[in-house]
Amino acid sequence: MSTLPSENNPEDANNRSFWMPGNYQRTVKRTEDAFQACNDIVACFQERARVERQYAQQLSEWSNKWKPVVDSSPLYGSLMKAWQCFLSSADRLASLHASICRSLVSEDGDRVRTWQKDSFHKKLFGGFKESQDIETGFTRAQKPWAKRLKKLDKARRAYHKVSRKEQAVRERETHAQGNPDVPIDKQKKIQEERELAQQDAEKVRARYEKVLEEVNRYAPRYMEEMESIFDQAQDEERKRIIFLKQAFLSIHKHLDITNDESVRAVYNELHNTLMAIDEQEDLRWWKNTHGPGMPTDWPHFQEWTPEKKTKKGKKEVEKKGTIERSAMIGGVRVRALYDYVGQETDELSFKAGEEFLKIEDEDDQGWCRGMKDGGWEGLYPANYVEVV
Repeated sequence: MSTLPSENNPEDANNRSFWMPGNYQRTVKRTEDAFQACNDIVACFQERARVERQYAQQLSEWSNKWKPVVDSSPLYGSLMKAWQCFLSSADRLASLHASICRSLVSEDGDRVRTWQKDSFHKKLFGGFKESQDIETGFTRAQKPWAKRLKKLDKARRAYHKVSRKEQAVRERETHAQGNPDVPIDKQKKIQEERELAQQDAEKVRARYEKVLEEVNRYAPRYMEEMESIFDQAQDEERKRIIFLKQAFLSIHKHLDITNDESVRAVYNELHNTLMAIDEQEDLRWWKNTHGPGMPTDWPHFQEWTPEKKTKKGKKEVEKKGTIERSAMIGGVRVRALYDYVGQETDELSFKAGEEFLKIEDEDDQGWCRGMKDGGWEGLYPANYVEVV
């Protein structure tokens, strides 16, 4: 029978050996330990899910807090867009981490719980059917072996006892033979005791050797039965390890955002927006909006003309509406590239991305006339829009 080697204390190593009576309990307990491990795994990653949810909430709160500050900041043009892109990126990442939270709870957690329920069957009075089946198999296989070991231990102790007795008589005999104070008849009696003890030792030794031989003959059968039950326990444990490996891989897949295409898209868009910061374009916008490029009605002689008073009747209003509708049909649809706030009453105001109609081409000072939905007309800088 094989034993666990130990240089420090071979006897202790032997006592801890799987083959010794009762030591199979560690293998039996492994089933209950696996059940508890499933509970711990679910609890662990539910807590991680809460971390992901809190992070998503904090990202959203941060973005919402700074949006009005950014929108009203003195930055403009491509710098403004870059700053705004950080906030929109945070909103998209918040959505991603919220989805990670849902996956950890509803997908990974439920998956482990379902497998746990299908793989571990609780008994009415505690424990699991799987561990009881393994323990029953080990107990049946080990019972005859334990009886033989007990018998062998009894024979060993009997032999060691009679051997000690024989040794003591031998020592007395040796002492008596070298001592002239011990009478001859006393020496003879001691010699007879030694011979009798020697005979008893030989008989007990023979019984001990016989029991040991029986144990050694039974050992292969015992090992075969124990290994058979152990292999069953190993098969169950193998299934548990394979499942938990897949569960961990699923959790890793949900947590690993380094390969997530949506994350790459967020940061690629952010990077592209930052790289699109164009100082020349931003300076040109400022020049045209707040600097020398602004349109100005330079002083010039204005001839006085008397105002014509006209009555606006119903027919004139209808005619004006017809003209406005014709202008919308005949205009060119354009989209604003930048925000523009009209400085005069005859100028249009619009936001970047807003669409309206260009109804008159650019003049020699770089101004066009446009019409917004609702019929509002006005002038605007030609370089602030693009044709849709």
